[in-house]
Amino acid sequence: MLTPVLREALAEALKVNGWSADEGVPLEVPRQTDHGDYATNLALVLAKKVGRPPRAIAEALVAALPREGGLIEATSIAGPGFVNFRFSMNALRGELLEIVERAEQYGTWPALGTKPVLVEFVSANPTGPMNVVNARAGAVGAALVRLYRAAGIGADAEFYVNDAGRQVDLLGASVAARFRERIGQASDFPEEGYQGAYIADLAAAVPEAEGKKALESGDARWFRSFALERMLAGQQKDLAAYGVTFDTWYRESTLHDAGALATTLADLKATGHVFELDGATWFRSTAFGDEKDRVLVRQNGEPSYYLADIAYHRDKAARGYGKALDLWGPDHHGHILRVAAALEALGLPKDFFTVTIVQFVRLLSKGELVKMSKRAGEFITLNDLLEDVGVDAAKYFFLMRSTSAHLDFDLDLAREQSNDNPCYYVQYAHARIASLIRVAAEKGLVPPAEAAARAAAAQRLVEPEERELLRLLAQYPDTVKGAAEAQEPQRVTTFLAQVGGAFHQFYHQHRVVTEDADLSAARLLLARGAQQVIANGLALLGVSAPERM
Repeated sequence: MLTPVLREALAEALKVNGWSADEGVPLEVPRQTDHGDYATNLALVLAKKVGRPPRAIAEALVAALPREGGLIEATSIAGPGFVNFRFSMNALRGELLEIVERAEQYGTWPALGTKPVLVEFVSANPTGPMNVVNARAGAVGAALVRLYRAAGIGADAEFYVNDAGRQVDLLGASVAARFRERIGQASDFPEEGYQGAYIADLAAAVPEAEGKKALESGDARWFRSFALERMLAGQQKDLAAYGVTFDTWYRESTLHDAGALATTLADLKATGHVFELDGATWFRSTAFGDEKDRVLVRQNGEPSYYLADIAYHRDKAARGYGKALDLWGPDHHGHILRVAAALEALGLPKDFFTVTIVQFVRLLSKGELVKMSKRAGEFITLNDLLEDVGVDAAKYFFLMRSTSAHLDFDLDLAREQSNDNPCYYVQYAHARIASLIRVAAEKGLVPPAEAAARAAAAQRLVEPEERELLRLLAQYPDTVKGAAEAQEPQRVTTFLAQVGGAFHQFYHQHRVVTEDADLSAARLLLARGAQQVIANGLALLGVSAPERM
């Protein structure tokens, strides 16, 4: 990877000048490619500390850069003191050799040795099938786990099963009511019950003898348990079909059974931030910046969801995780500060608990909004979406935009088998390279297999379109690391679109299979490198890399 070597060169230049960068050496890709391959604002960062003008610092850094190794072809100083770097063609060719050599491992970083991150996402109440809102969170969460791991950060995926609350009670009561109707008994449907056709399906699956026995004995928990387990199994099946799996399905009831809520309440009381008022127990979250204090135990003696959430996140730390990253919907935004406040009161580091808000999705078809309503039973399920546009397009579209932005999901575009479809465009680049390599093989031309032959072949890559493709491919490792650190998987989709565009441009400008066997070998090597990077990036997104389309 080129950027670690560039950072080492800049660190050496700092040392020569007797300076140091406490926050490391910042590098970024310039917005305009003619400015260079990478740039640093290090001179501006150091100006106050060093006591010299940024441009003077920049000039001193450039003068002290090591010249051996042939990494940098040219440097320039822009604006108030930005330093731009242009890699040599030999450095870019060397990166291509690394791509082909490391194959699926290219773009992964060494393990940092830090405590792992627990990414909790989807965590939908087990009261209905997975819908498109869950689908967006599923795509983002699974991609973040893969990105963390690729960036050298241990990460696990967790689904929190809310199996201890009133919503599951309503689910059981709804199924019991539909079962009564099924066997011809009068039934009052719960006022806030679930109306969807899936409730009737659950009732139809109830073994008649067991259902009647539960009704006769007044065992509401039997219907609750039956409906819960059926819904959980369905959710797991739907998510697995979507390619989203979890290391742990953690049940809220586990916390209750283990006495974790009582322990957490006692420890919160010991902090001095708990008080009694109007028959309820409260946490003084206003002491930590919240707009009002929050109830821990209701007047009826039942613990609040808030107390359960505190106990749950505390348990994450007890299990050895160094950071808890939750993906929540925008309707939970107000809950962030109050949970963070309680965890801080309990002594957990401020940066332990973070939340990424996954904004709502609007499905559009023929320019019209497709309406969804879970309680009325009129909603688009995850399965509906996958049957309509497919797993790959669904994930790719969900991952193209920042999670903090509302997403308009164009169903018509996602269905298209054309380059207008962003997912198809990238996948087609991969498939086109696979086809190209097959055609070349039929003519006895293959990418060089031996390291020495690869190195020799790469020297034939000299054209501007070849350099542009090499330049982009070399950015892949930093794209992975940056996407993980910023929790922005959309950086990968943006990068892949750029690589696809650069490959198509190269392909249209230059014949790959030519009468010149050595030149053909060089361009097949470049095509193979592009194919590998595209495949690796798609794998991080959980999207397939087809050989044929």
